[in-house]
Amino acid sequence: MARHPDDPAPLCLVTGASGYIGGRLVPALLDAGYRVRCMARSAQRLRDHPWAGRVEIAEADATDPESTRRALDGVDVAYYLIHAIGGGSDFGETDRRSARTFSAAARDAGVGRLVYLGGMEPEEDPSPHLRSRAEVGRIMLDAGVPAVWLRAAVIIGSGSASFEMLRYLTERLPVMVTPRWVHSRIQPIAIRDVLHYLVASAALPARVSRGFDIGGPDVLTYTEMMRRYAAVAGLRRRLIVPVPVLSPWLSSLWVGAITPVPGRLARPLVESLRNEVICREHDIARYVPPPPEGPAGFERAVSLALRRVREADVATRWSSASVPGAPSDPLPTDPDWAGGSLYTDARTREVAARPDRLWQVIEGIGGERGWYSFPLAWRVRGVLDRLVGGVGLRRGRRDPRRLRTGETVDFWRVEEIEPGRLLRLRAEMRLPGLAWLELGVAEAEPDGGVRYTQRALFHPHGLAGHCYWWAFKPFHERVFGGMCRGVAHAAEE
Repeated sequence: MARHPDDPAPLCLVTGASGYIGGRLVPALLDAGYRVRCMARSAQRLRDHPWAGRVEIAEADATDPESTRRALDGVDVAYYLIHAIGGGSDFGETDRRSARTFSAAARDAGVGRLVYLGGMEPEEDPSPHLRSRAEVGRIMLDAGVPAVWLRAAVIIGSGSASFEMLRYLTERLPVMVTPRWVHSRIQPIAIRDVLHYLVASAALPARVSRGFDIGGPDVLTYTEMMRRYAAVAGLRRRLIVPVPVLSPWLSSLWVGAITPVPGRLARPLVESLRNEVICREHDIARYVPPPPEGPAGFERAVSLALRRVREADVATRWSSASVPGAPSDPLPTDPDWAGGSLYTDARTREVAARPDRLWQVIEGIGGERGWYSFPLAWRVRGVLDRLVGGVGLRRGRRDPRRLRTGETVDFWRVEEIEPGRLLRLRAEMRLPGLAWLELGVAEAEPDGGVRYTQRALFHPHGLAGHCYWWAFKPFHERVFGGMCRGVAHAAEE
């Protein structure tokens, strides 16, 4: 039955809106005329997205039935874009619990359709990650609600984890000793084509409840993908030497050392690449027309992604989503927070510059511009973090000039930003405690200058936390003092 012109547009709920796919799906749905509600554990994480003022935001946790049921009230189409990749050995159980809670709540709320984006299901010996994604797909199809499970292999788009892994491996290693998985056949798909199928799935007839393979027109090995990437990027032909001895675990360490993707995320990605992941059917074409410009081939997808990277116009990145196990506690407001110690390193400096110029330097910190002090110490700290399974410094920034709440800056995440006044970063490196870094612009001085304020805070966990603070205390003047002077000097220049 056709919708009356005066009826409101269907309401779509998007989970994972702070992540790579969800953050791009929301504006695509809005542009297609849908109303959108985003479900997030914290509304604060979404407030700085350019589309935040055009959507509803419901705070809910997919493992909590009551809050999830409230978020789904009145929803016509619910997109499930949650997965616990890189979340430790129990990620499969976390995926199952969240999927069952969400699908049951959708059924109870009378949702008209579920849409789930997962990985392709290989014919034999799937990796734990692909096995878990397939299990979630079956949970959605068995929920008693019309459901679509879109199955994609490697997604090529600026900022995707798969693309970043491919890009850094190819650009940094003209000669590569590689494991056998580089010969597995893969059918990559461009992010714009994934979004096309996701949006179109909202309008599928209620009788359609099944899984669909989606992929681009090219079937390639990872070796071919690296060589074709090099050609598109204008690099010399890469020499690739496969060896049989690199296990997925060793491969993930190698990928983690070369690319910005941390080892605990690289491992499930690498394990998935050992499987052949190609489309076994293209039945989606019966219900959804191809993208307006036709399916993007591999070279075109890479070219589009590289253009976005070079123009610093990356809408979302793989690091936009929360790091599993990273601290999420709010900033303590006083030294007695949680009844324990709170170590502080506070510094101020008068700056002979306009407030907007100082803020420009603060908001542009990290990434290619660095941290304005003792670069070797920051690099060493990043390497040490990677060695113990942390994210390290290589995540960089999404945009070299602008930040928004919830996104990453190297091994920090933006917890609060008050434009022109305050930037608060929360540490996501491996630490025996919780840490924050605040950079601010204070009131203007009588002579026309401003005051730069800087505060590092550390809440130790146990004896190891106290030892950590005092062990690095002798370096604070060089690191934090140097940063204070460096930021001020950059603003004055």
